[in-house]
Amino acid sequence: QVQLVESGGGLVQAGDPLTLSCAASARAFSTYAMGWFRQAPGKEREFVATISWNGITIFYADSVKGRFTISRDNAKKTVYLQMNSLKPEDTAVYYCAARSSPYASSGSSEYDYWGQGTQVTVSS
Repeated sequence: QVQLVESGGGLVQAGDPLTLSCAASARAFSTYAMGWFRQAPGKEREFVATISWNGITIFYADSVKGRFTISRDNAKKTVYLQMNSLKPEDTAVYYCAARSSPYASSGSSEYDYWGQGTQVTVSS
């Protein structure tokens, strides 16, 4: 069983940066690919970013490419999402997810464990 706890959400203004963290309880954290997803009010959950077990393979949604950076620290069992140039349309609950595979994936159905989410609100 893997427990994931997100932190770092909050209310920011458009253009501001924000960094989310996700701490994992998994004993073999380095064997899991990790992902970030988000869900805005009235919308379906969507993919944001994913990173492979070793941090080499990374994918981003087109909507965040060039603005967001995903990274991981296997020693700290933590994955990060650095968000720059935030826009009001980035407002959502952001979820961290772990996949029982070392390979990055953008498909939410590929992930086995999910955090409770952290709210990010970007005001214009």
